[in-house]
Amino acid sequence: MFDIGIHWQRWLLKIVIFIACLMPFLFLLDGALKDDLGANPIETVTHATGDWTLRLLLITLVMTPLRRLTGLAWPIKVRRMLGLFVFFYATLHFFTWGWLDQQLIVEDILADIVKRPYVTVGFLAWLLLLPLALTSNRWSMRKLGKRWSILHKVVYLIGVLGVLHFLWLVKADLLEPLIYGLLLVLLLAFRWKHAKQSEKKRLTERQGKLLSGL
Repeated sequence: MFDIGIHWQRWLLKIVIFIACLMPFLFLLDGALKDDLGANPIETVTHATGDWTLRLLLITLVMTPLRRLTGLAWPIKVRRMLGLFVFFYATLHFFTWGWLDQQLIVEDILADIVKRPYVTVGFLAWLLLLPLALTSNRWSMRKLGKRWSILHKVVYLIGVLGVLHFLWLVKADLLEPLIYGLLLVLLLAFRWKHAKQSEKKRLTERQGKLLSGL
């Protein structure tokens, strides 16, 4: 009975988080249907989808430290769903720019990628997200083994590219991207500290085995 209660709590949590992650898209869709996205709807959608891509990416990166600090299991249970929403909003952001802004003209899209650094890093971040989204399933985890974990560490590079994209885009009001950048630095520092502790623990265990074999 206790296990069943935990099972339903986890499903309820996932449903709540799914709805919460979907809300920004629903607000944009409602605004589009009501023609209520401001004087420049394309800019509104582009900025909103970009903002939520970066916000959800950072929230996704918070899940592992939260799991280690609290000992709770649910942050890892919802991490994959959060990551897929990151890709969802990043793809909306990319296609809003490529379709509505660039009219799907390949020459113009490629020229913009080469010409504008913030577009270059944004496009690179989306390309790096693509294999992560495609391998966010149990089959890929089993098939790739240890390589899956190595591949998904690219998410930290994607975070750096996302912050750079935002910084180079806004140019003047840097407060929000700097806040995101600071949070990313803290997450990277936590990751580095944990990696060093794990390495030290493995070294200690290896030395202990060597000494016990003497």
